Amino acid sequence: MAGSGRGQPVGFVLLALGPILAAAYAAVNHVAIRTAVQAQIAGPEWEGGRVDADGMTAVGVDTWRLVWWTALFVGVVAVAFVLIGVLLRRRGRGRTLLLVFSGVLIVPYAVGFLVALINPVKGLGGLYDVPDFVDGVPPWQPGTAFILLAAGLAQAVGLTMAAGAGRRQAAAGQEGTRSTPSGSGRP
Repeated sequence: MAGSGRGQPVGFVLLALGPILAAAYAAVNHVAIRTAVQAQIAGPEWEGGRVDADGMTAVGVDTWRLVWWTALFVGVVAVAFVLIGVLLRRRGRGRTLLLVFSGVLIVPYAVGFLVALINPVKGLGGLYDVPDFVDGVPPWQPGTAFILLAAGLAQAVGLTMAAGAGRRQAAAGQEGTRSTPSGSGRP
């Protein structure tokens, strides 16, 4: 039963969670930034500054860009992990190189998480000296960095499952070649 392939869908789902959770990180932060922008505009320090066609102020646009680029960066790395996971499931050579490359890709994933953990939304709001924006950031927003952490952990488990499945498949292929009869006709 160990080689029955029952864990295959779970491994694929865990690998696919990386790009999905990177997009979720961007989406929930967009909601948080919009909420903060509305608080900034409604705040007592608002002097009728410029608001773009999307209803975003300058600090809102800049924070959204930083969050979007972070999510895109992590999303691209997450897609690379999905591709590596698919390639690891196949028999053949190059598995060690793929595992080494996946180990190297952990670094950009960690950098994306670190940027999110530093919290660019509140950081840029403080840098722009816009207290109404900072006060308008929802209290749950700093926790959104852990969405990227969850994405990385899910993909690490999915990659491990894919590597194990590929290793079992390669071992089964080698066993199949060893147990072929020699053609001598003797038992």
